[in-house]
Amino acid sequence: MISRVLIANRGEIALRVIRACRELDIESVVVHSQADAGAPYLDLADEAICIGPGPSAQSYLSIPSIISAAEIANVDAVHPGYGFLSENAHFAEVCRANNIEFIGPDEATIRRVGDKAEAKAAAKAAGIPVIEGSDGPVESDEEALAVAHKVGYPVLIKAVSGGGGRGMRIAHNDISLAANLLTAKSEAEIAFGDPSVYIEKYLEEPRHVEIQILADRQGNVIHLGDRDCSVQRRHQKVIEEAPSPGVPADVRSKMGRAAVKLAKSVGYHGAGTVEFLFDNKKFYFMEVNARIQVEHPVSELITGVDLIKEQIRLAAGEPLGRKQQQIRPKGHAIECRINAEDPERGFAPSPGDITLHHAPGGPGVRVDSHVTSGYRVPPYYDSMIGKLLVYADSREEAVTRMRRALDEYRIEGVKTNLPLHRRILRNAYFERGEYTTRFLDELLSS
Repeated sequence: MISRVLIANRGEIALRVIRACRELDIESVVVHSQADAGAPYLDLADEAICIGPGPSAQSYLSIPSIISAAEIANVDAVHPGYGFLSENAHFAEVCRANNIEFIGPDEATIRRVGDKAEAKAAAKAAGIPVIEGSDGPVESDEEALAVAHKVGYPVLIKAVSGGGGRGMRIAHNDISLAANLLTAKSEAEIAFGDPSVYIEKYLEEPRHVEIQILADRQGNVIHLGDRDCSVQRRHQKVIEEAPSPGVPADVRSKMGRAAVKLAKSVGYHGAGTVEFLFDNKKFYFMEVNARIQVEHPVSELITGVDLIKEQIRLAAGEPLGRKQQQIRPKGHAIECRINAEDPERGFAPSPGDITLHHAPGGPGVRVDSHVTSGYRVPPYYDSMIGKLLVYADSREEAVTRMRRALDEYRIEGVKTNLPLHRRILRNAYFERGEYTTRFLDELLSS
């Protein structure tokens, strides 16, 4: 069993891993930048090590700095959290070359599923429905035009590497395709160091639905049901819920089986997510996230499975402790991502000092956050400062509970997206579960 873990991340996910380690009687070592020095969650780890200045390129993305910290701390394993180096195959390779277990898939699998074009090819080979498009990266404007004319406009240009909406553009005609192809390639090069993009048919009003999987080194794979991530702003998730209110039970079962089949076909192990688009009663493979995701707690709430603990156990080589028939999702969970953003300035980041942080509570309410009153939100990182979750027996009760929890939440000193969440939870379409990936952009433009 792993006895000492270095957490190569920050904020709420670092705190989440610290808590899981403590419950497993595992020592935790957390790294931090100079900007995060003094953050309250650092005191909960067994050891904290500064790895550099505030900018992430000099700290949380610095592989030499993190490996040095791991060696100094004499750890058995590294937990990468999400973002930063969590899907970096080279980082996983360096960890294992230094006899440090990387809590995630092996580097070959990360490379295979991290390349969206290759992952799509693997899904297609496994007999899983995929969206029409190029068979791989497009090498020229002429090739892109040929694909667009074959599948029909609109089309989506997508970066082969990375995610989070970067390197992604929609084209509605030949002129916009040429312009957006250049923009997408440039953005992908800056964000991921890889300008490669591919083309696929753009589904205008789908639901974004994903399946949580767990896989051990013995070849066993299970799924923990679905999550709906369709409430997005510019391809960035804002609210997630489980199960999806718009997917029929038979389709949900088929998606789950497809996710398991794909994971087995690529030799996946650890925790991961297979993402799909659901449109017109059909689902299509989108991508694989070879890591834990921000929204993993909604799956925990409806299944009772601690996904971070499972990640650590699986990395230690333990077999899955559950069979598929033992996973029986129950009730309904909703997560709101709480971001330090200014709605009046186009949701620009709002760093600064939090003068008051009063989290809601009561039955069925969970807050995953590393911030407290007096905490300073640094300007260098993602604007998310926490996640508000609720659980109830039904979706109707969960929506009502989330409204109540949002009304209780008080954050002062920085701007947040709490007003946006309150508006969404009182929207008639959201209340009925009748929304797609275009819902939030249309709400904000109305």
